[in-house]
Amino acid sequence: MSFMKTDPKDERNPVEIFAGTAWEAGMLKSMLEDNEIEAFLGDEIWGTFAPWNTAPGGAGAVRVFVPQVDFESAKIIVDHYYDNLDDSFAEERD
Repeated sequence: MSFMKTDPKDERNPVEIFAGTAWEAGMLKSMLEDNEIEAFLGDEIWGTFAPWNTAPGGAGAVRVFVPQVDFESAKIIVDHYYDNLDDSFAEERD
């Protein structure tokens, strides 16, 4: 079995920025693309096929990847996404 070799210094190399449910990953991918950051999903078939097995970041999670060069900008958007999730859950508990 052969694997494609990638140059670790290549700024276009994909890096994982998020893992979660298919819905969360799709939402975040849209947010990244709205901010002109190229993003793509990994493991989306498994996450859609068996969503009951999907644990955020665990087995069956849908992963979001961005180019290495955009990682810092994408991280800000992911952090903002998590902050909004935390705020909405806090409002539901009140």
